[in-house]
Amino acid sequence: MTLRFGPAAFAFGAVAVVATAAAAHHGWSSYDAERTMRPTAQVIESSWGSPHGAIVIAIDGQRWDVVLAPVTRMQTRGLAQADIAVGRTVTVEGYPRRDGTREIRAERIIAGDKTVELR
Repeated sequence: MTLRFGPAAFAFGAVAVVATAAAAHHGWSSYDAERTMRPTAQVIESSWGSPHGAIVIAIDGQRWDVVLAPVTRMQTRGLAQADIAVGRTVTVEGYPRRDGTREIRAERIIAGDKTVELR
């Protein structure tokens, strides 16, 4: 017996793959653009990779995740990996998550004498 999978099976598979990828990446609507945060803090963790860079900073003794831009965008705009290395002090301007999770979507970052627009 031969099983045949037609266009419907292919379409189902394609939708499943796209839906999984979309669910894995958070949307910007989960951040509160009405509440701008601008903390200055020391970097305690740093990640320089896909799909975007990220740092962890300490604000009032609490860990905050900061979502940055894709690495190529940061490099093009003058931010180097060393600028956000562990131990560096940065100022991040961005929006907190609506659900209270300690995470900021950074719009810009000030590292040393550089102000870099991330969006």
